[in-house]
Amino acid sequence: MARKAKYVYFFGGGKSEGTAAMKSLLGGKGANLAEMCNLSLPVPSGFTITTEVCDLFYKLGRKYPKGLDHQIDENIEKIEAMTGKTFGRGKNPLLLSVRSGAAVSMPGMMDTVLTLGLNDETIQSMIDLTGNERFVWDAYRRLMQMFGDVVLGMEHHDFEAALD
Repeated sequence: MARKAKYVYFFGGGKSEGTAAMKSLLGGKGANLAEMCNLSLPVPSGFTITTEVCDLFYKLGRKYPKGLDHQIDENIEKIEAMTGKTFGRGKNPLLLSVRSGAAVSMPGMMDTVLTLGLNDETIQSMIDLTGNERFVWDAYRRLMQMFGDVVLGMEHHDFEAALD
């Protein structure tokens, strides 16, 4: 039986599926986070989607490889179990940072989306947890701005006056 392709590598709780030697597969950030975790440095739990997925995305006509969504879901569930938080729902929401990376460092060229998991359902939970309504709404505006810019190709300035 053929081995299932591994597209997602977990790190957290002092354990990692990757190492610093896997830079071409995990990108510089991913390999360094894996290695820091292997060294028992304090690293928030997370996962890296391999650079192979990017190659396959284009080879498959701008479609993700089969099984990627399941591997991402499994790794989100691992983070939820380790943190006691829930992604995109609940009274203690898990918020994720999504950062692009490559085997070669390209400062300023890679995209980032922060506070993924903040949504209409989790806003009130975050306000309750932080006690700071303006902070939470600003974080949500920033998420919409980053997502609009990075994922949808919208102009970032369309979001900047939202709190004014």
